[in-house]
Order: sequence, then C-alpha cells, then structure tokens
Amino acid sequence: KFNYVDVYMKWKKDSYYDSIEQIHKSIVLKPIISLKNCISQDPNGCIPISDVSKRGIQLEVPMKVARFVRLYPSIFEEFTGPQYNLPWFRLTPEADEIDREEKRVYEDCREDLRDRLKKFILMSKEKVLPLKIIQGMQWYLGLPDDFLQHPDKNLDESFRFVEMEDGLKGLAVESGEKVLSTVQRNAMKKGVYVGGPMESIEFPLFPSKGLRLRRKIVDWLKEFQKLPYVSPYEEFSHLDPDSDISEKRVVGLLHELLSLFVEHSAERKKLLCLKKHMGLPQKVHKAFERHPSMFYLSLRNKTCTAILKEAYCDESAIERHPLLRVRNKYINLMRESATILKTRRVNSRFADRWDSGSENEDGKEVAECT
Repeated sequence: KFNYVDVYMKWKKDSYYDSIEQIHKSIVLKPIISLKNCISQDPNGCIPISDVSKRGIQLEVPMKVARFVRLYPSIFEEFTGPQYNLPWFRLTPEADEIDREEKRVYEDCREDLRDRLKKFILMSKEKVLPLKIIQGMQWYLGLPDDFLQHPDKNLDESFRFVEMEDGLKGLAVESGEKVLSTVQRNAMKKGVYVGGPMESIEFPLFPSKGLRLRRKIVDWLKEFQKLPYVSPYEEFSHLDPDSDISEKRVVGLLHELLSLFVEHSAERKKLLCLKKHMGLPQKVHKAFERHPSMFYLSLRNKTCTAILKEAYCDESAIERHPLLRVRNKYINLMRESATILKTRRVNSRFADRWDSGSENEDGKEVAECT
C-alpha cells in the first residue's frame, strides 16, 4: 500500500475550465429546456403563464417563472392571450427550429442514448438503480424527460423493471457481454493494454499551469499509476476499501461517469447520491481533490462542478455526445437574449431622455414667446 488517502492538495484556479460556457450555462439551460418542452408538447404550441407559474420548483426555475421566461426573448415569445388579457408564451421561430433538431437527434441517436443508460446502470453494484436516481441523472446522460415513460420504444430486452427494497421501483440490466470503459478502449488503441485481468493502465494526466505537488505526493501518484486498473463494470467486492487499488477503481468509475455525460461534467453534490449504489466511499468527493491532473473543480455558479479534463484537452479520446451541438445552439440563443434585453434598456433610457429634453425645449420656447 502507498496510502496518502487523507493528504491535502491545494485547489488551484484554472480560468480555462472556469470559462467553458456549455458547462456553466447548463445550470440555467436545464429549466429553459424544461419550459420549452412544456410549450412544444402543447397541441397548440403555446401556453398561458398560469400553466407553469406554480411549477417553478419542479422545473428548477430559480425565480418567478414569468420573470425567468421574459429573460430569454430569443427563445420565448410573449403575446396577449385570448381571454382575460393573460400573458401567453410560444417559442420563437429560431427556438422552434432547434427544438425540431433536438427531436431528430433523440430519434436518430436512440441506440446511443440507450447504451449510455445501460453503461450507467452496469456500473452499479447489483446492476440495478432506482428509477428516481436515473431520473435525477437524465439531464447529464442526455435522455429526454419522457425516456422511461416509453420503454417499448426506448429500451431493449436487456432492461427490466424491478421492485427494490424500501418499496422503490428500479431498472435493471442483464448483459453477458464484456463492457470496456473509455480508459480501456483508448489504452487498446495505443497498444498498452490487451484486455487481461488486473492489467495496469495509466490514467491520462493534464496538469494545470502552475500546479505544483509535494515530492511525496508525486511519488505516490507515480506508484498509483502503475497499479492494476479495475474497470467500473467489473466485480470489486474483493478489494480492500482502504487500499490504493480500491482508490484507483473509484477514480476510474468517476472518469467513466463523466465520459458518459453530455458536458463531461456534473455538480459534485449530484454525484453523491450514487455512493450507495455504486460502491463509492463515504468521502468520494476527496477523489476529485486528490487527482487535480484528471479532474477540475469549478466553483462558479455558487456550486462545485467536477469537470473531466481529458474531454477538453484531448477531443479524440472521448466520444462527443450527440446532444452537445443542440445544447450549444440553445446557449447561443441565451446569448442573443442578453443582447436583446440590453438593447431594449438602452432604447428605453434614450426615449426617456428624449421625452425629458423635448419638454424642456417646449417650456423654453413658451417662456421666450411670453
């Protein structure tokens, strides 16, 4: 054993990862897409604000729904409804076009999304996860909100719904085929791994500029890299939970999880709900801190977001999620909304000054005539 499990590594800010828009806009984009879905699923393609005004918590809207929707005029178009002069909302033509593209991606990439869900479940101890856990991670996996509501269309025969302890309903996967992790597939491509049991694989490292580790930590990391790699899809009950090899299994599981996610990142607190089901230690959050050359912890948006560095430093190493392009288009509309609102404020101030100036001039002219 080479145990520095409780060692403290100083966090270092990295402006590159803190500026990745698709990650840090995600926390706002999620409620936007939830509201967008409410509108696009309506037969008339428009809804009164009363349909969603009391669902703010459910849709994870951070403020009053009406105020939130009006922040994005390039996505939501407001008009006066047919009754009682209530505000109604529909999608702008640009947002409607992206919504149609999003639906095409879901249709064309159904098999890919199903495989991602299958891998997510196969990483659990019993190859089964509660439905509420899966639903809580659907955003990260890129699954549509109603994915599990249509099992005949979205799931294959390897999935089955089960009853779990505490009366929870779960989704299990039965698969006899060997699943390779992203780390294993990339190692095979480089010719440094042949697929044998307990082979050693080194994790790709991407240290931030100026990151300096103490000598004893550097030595420990070198030995850590030489340890056998235990895939997150393999049995691990025989491992000593206090050993470095168990630590390497945990790090490999976190790497694989983030590889499956759309932005290759997730709020750290959201990952904590997986501890029980994926055999993660109580202090799993420290694994991110102990491996700063693999993961970056961003403190933007008043939360802690874990980012997989490899996804942004070596684009050929990790498959690009099919939904990422669509989400980036929504983010572009969010940016356009900010421009529209700024223009409106400038025009409003100019109009106020113009009206005030006109009154002064009129008053001056009247005085002179008198």
